[in-house]
Amino acid sequence: MRREGVDNGAGSVDLATLVGLVGAFTIVIAAMATGGNVLIFVNIPSILVVFGGTLFAILMKYPMGEFLGAFKVAGKSFKFSLSPPEEIIVEVVDIADTARKGGLLSLEGKEVSNDFLQQGITLLVDGHDPEVVKGMLTKDMKEAMGRHMQGAGLWQQVGDVAPAMGMIGTLVGLVQMLSNMDDPKSIGPAMAVALLTTLYGAMIANMVALPIADKCKTRANEEARVKSMIIDALVAIQAGQNPRVIQSLLKTYLAEGKRGSEDDDG
Repeated sequence: MRREGVDNGAGSVDLATLVGLVGAFTIVIAAMATGGNVLIFVNIPSILVVFGGTLFAILMKYPMGEFLGAFKVAGKSFKFSLSPPEEIIVEVVDIADTARKGGLLSLEGKEVSNDFLQQGITLLVDGHDPEVVKGMLTKDMKEAMGRHMQGAGLWQQVGDVAPAMGMIGTLVGLVQMLSNMDDPKSIGPAMAVALLTTLYGAMIANMVALPIADKCKTRANEEARVKSMIIDALVAIQAGQNPRVIQSLLKTYLAEGKRGSEDDDG
């Protein structure tokens, strides 16, 4: 069964994202605990203002479908499946060798690990012109990139709105505090509660939303790079290029330190 993405294999958990999220919250909560009771940092009205305000502000900016889809996009920050470029190069060289010996029709029924590559092979077997093949695959790549960047943009907006809602909550708290100046002893606790909304907004933005947005952009760029490499490979295969020439072409997508390790293929 195929999934949307570029790899048929099971997605792996991104430990960097998971460790970063847990670590950030652990450090902040530990810092809170060193000063006394952690529960003093919990304030229901402040939570409602920041979380509820951010939620509804984002809903005004995006359609419901895109809003709900943002959570699916966020999931790619923690679990993402992407065929390693090195493995794709090995597969492509084998495909190019098969096509050069038996023609493009010899690729019919050939299974590969990457959905996008499989789609391209099908187009080659069907006998489409090179311009059509490249155009269709490029369109697919750009549309996928657009969807990923749209999801990243939504989380970027959450990162922008949450601190603003925190400031609004702080201003509300300050107004309430200043309207009750008859009791000087209540000023300190009231000020602490007012500042909690700023804390919540900053935590949501800098510990959740903005990191997810940046990770989504990174994933989108990684996927686009792999798909671009596959498009170049398929165009070269259709043109009848030598498999070793294709291999050299695709190695330009790898970091210099990884290029030499592929020389022993075949």
